Amino acid sequence: MTPQPDPEVGAAVKAADRAHVFHSWSAQELIDPLAVAGAEGSYFWDYDGKRYLDFTSGLVYTNIGYQHPKVVAAIQEQAGRMTTFAPAFAIEARSEAARLIAERTPGDLDKIFFTNGGADAVEHAARMARLHTGRPKVLSAYRSYHGGTQQAVNITGDPRRWASDAGSAGVVHFWAPFLYRSRFYAETEEQECERALEHLETTIAFEGPSTVAAIILETIPGTAGIMVPPPGYLAGVREICDKYGIVFVLDEVMAGFGRTGEWFAADLFGVVPDLLTFAKGVNSGYVPLGGVAISGAIAETFGKRAYPGGLTYSGHPLACAAAVATINVMAEEGIVENAARLGAEVVEPALRELAERHSCVGEVRGVGMFWALELVKNKETREPLVPYNASGAANAPMTALGSAAKAHGIWPFINMNRTHVVPPCNVTEAELKEGLAALDAALTVADEFAE
Repeated sequence: MTPQPDPEVGAAVKAADRAHVFHSWSAQELIDPLAVAGAEGSYFWDYDGKRYLDFTSGLVYTNIGYQHPKVVAAIQEQAGRMTTFAPAFAIEARSEAARLIAERTPGDLDKIFFTNGGADAVEHAARMARLHTGRPKVLSAYRSYHGGTQQAVNITGDPRRWASDAGSAGVVHFWAPFLYRSRFYAETEEQECERALEHLETTIAFEGPSTVAAIILETIPGTAGIMVPPPGYLAGVREICDKYGIVFVLDEVMAGFGRTGEWFAADLFGVVPDLLTFAKGVNSGYVPLGGVAISGAIAETFGKRAYPGGLTYSGHPLACAAAVATINVMAEEGIVENAARLGAEVVEPALRELAERHSCVGEVRGVGMFWALELVKNKETREPLVPYNASGAANAPMTALGSAAKAHGIWPFINMNRTHVVPPCNVTEAELKEGLAALDAALTVADEFAE
């Protein structure tokens, strides 16, 4: 689709937004949202006709890109047949979506509880774990994000938690492995893994194993920085959970459905959790949908005991029809395989070249279509390019980088000291190379703030 400029309509859209829309995670008077006129595939455009390659996949959810015709058609067909129906009934789209998801989840995660998105999936996973074990506490990592609702944001480890954390949510945080900024004075991945597992088990010992219901981890943390766990870490957490009767929850809201070059990131590590949360890529965000995939043992807990939770729109027919179409499209078009191949053959080599060329790039890490560049002032000292949780003038280098990226035609995903490379999983090689060249040009701006 060729963008058709219409600045007058764009101005009206922008004016209505500024007058009436309250935006998330923002100081309302300090933001300047772009008015978007349309989107297709890996691109979107504004009302002036300027087109951007979306290196954010929306919020890391348009895994099949924008406006895939087969998914659009499935939503239209479902709307013509049955737009909505209550969750207590068996509905074809809901049943088929659950079946297709269960076919792809690891192990015996064969029961699917549908939610409206990732945050409420995490809420319900925590509730299920507590009810299953009869224990109150949930452990999660400091470098993590699990959602913006009350329980999920308290489970979150990053600064978005602070304003809502009254210290009464039954959540304990711990350090997960991250060798580049090791909290364990490790020099190798093996040391980092061993010491992180020892730290976790010590935390459990001091909290009281009989009080811990669940350990929840993003399989590969997303907005916290795409830190791929070292070999053996997730398997070690699985062993610790089994040792103490703790429910192991993997949050695959961002990493799932092809993002890492596997259907689920858990498959990269050969681990099977007790609960797995998902959303985003399950239907590429075309209609809000999330859920919890539940193991046989936990499902059995609620076999003859009512689960005390539900949502009006659980398994909404339009959302589930979109999920069915999305999963089938991903299988038919080899989108998961595309993410794996282009990640290994195009993205990783290109990003490592950027790291050699740019003084601001301290580390490259990732897999599939899930990558991050850690930005630093000094490669030797690893001093971050901006302070932790910087804003305003202190965040000027990252603001400048974002502006430069947009000027070069890519919409970047920038968080703290990182720029992420997370395009749609069906991005083409040519599109990737175009975006990586634009990122290369934009990074020269960040270089000006590095030593």
